[in-house]
Amino acid sequence: MNNYVLLLKYGEVVMKGLNRSYFDSLIVRRVKQLLKFVEGEFTLEYAQSTLCIVGSEGADMDDAADKMKRVFGIASVCRAWRCEKTVDAIRATVAEHIDELIGDAKTFKCEGKRSDKSFPLSSPALSGEIGGTILQLKPYLKVDVVNPDICIKLEVRDKYAAVHGGGEKGAGGMPNGSAGHGMLLLSGGIDSPVAGYLMAKRGLALDALYFDSPPYTSQAAEDKVNALAEAVARYCGKLYMHTISLTEIQEVLMRDCDERLFTILLRRFMMRLAEKQALDVGAAALITGESLGQVASQTLHALTVTNAIPQIPVFRPCIAMDKDEIVQISRKIGTFDISILPYEDCCTVFVPRHPNTRPTMEQILEQEAKLDIEGLVERAFATRRHKKIVG
Repeated sequence: MNNYVLLLKYGEVVMKGLNRSYFDSLIVRRVKQLLKFVEGEFTLEYAQSTLCIVGSEGADMDDAADKMKRVFGIASVCRAWRCEKTVDAIRATVAEHIDELIGDAKTFKCEGKRSDKSFPLSSPALSGEIGGTILQLKPYLKVDVVNPDICIKLEVRDKYAAVHGGGEKGAGGMPNGSAGHGMLLLSGGIDSPVAGYLMAKRGLALDALYFDSPPYTSQAAEDKVNALAEAVARYCGKLYMHTISLTEIQEVLMRDCDERLFTILLRRFMMRLAEKQALDVGAAALITGESLGQVASQTLHALTVTNAIPQIPVFRPCIAMDKDEIVQISRKIGTFDISILPYEDCCTVFVPRHPNTRPTMEQILEQEAKLDIEGLVERAFATRRHKKIVG
């Protein structure tokens, strides 16, 4: 039996009923995908809402643990030592790895969990037994059952026992792809990558759509967005990055329409194109990084006229967040430093000096009556480019 293992503890998936096996299979598939990029060979053993990862001799278990913390559906990742289901074997395992378990802690407690009810000791009795062993090995330690520096976990499972010092927080949420397929409108800003991450955490598989505007936007700006897509893909797995040019639409809007309504008119074109692309790839929802009141195009009036375009749902997970909350998540998922790179995107060119923050549908329809909307959409859609990104 290989001694050092990773225990992946499932989160809310455990509350699923008859379709539980479907969610389990998605987690296992994602774990296997990520382990392909880790040095060594790995086998998986599943029991009692825990996936045990066993590595071959020399396998990089630290790298594997870091990658497992990005798997949606996993609540915690525990670096554990497993042994036979006897008190003596558990005691010997604790003694062998006492320095790694205790570290520089001054106080501790033991927490036994006996899933196998045939085990001769109850959970509290096992905790007391092994706690006494630890005090003999490290007599300077003190027991603190309320707020210890370290909690030594003793798990007696169906096939083995495991000892560990508690788990590291996992990604949580629901397995990737369990909730369907969404199209993320991905700009070069801070908000949209966070929106994509949050919806992927709820089980949506993602495609991403970026709007460029050559020659007003550069290749460096597109490279930046591709880097953001790669960062999001580290959590949700592969995604396809689609790019559509808005140059003609922007130039026509600036030439023929009221400048104060330019941003809203452009957003409505984006929604037309995003929905068209979503339906083309089988995505059933759009995802944006909009936050209520953050900019002129995100007031309640502006969102109302923008939302009138798509017939599929538009998810806005950042809608009630302030900027600090969004920034915190972007730092956590590794997109913030990319987002603040100083490259333009299509939303930062042709910006009106005095945007209308309370547009009405009558105003918008009056402006759109001047335009060949169908022709503009079809010509823009014909500029599509696609790129596969693997995370």
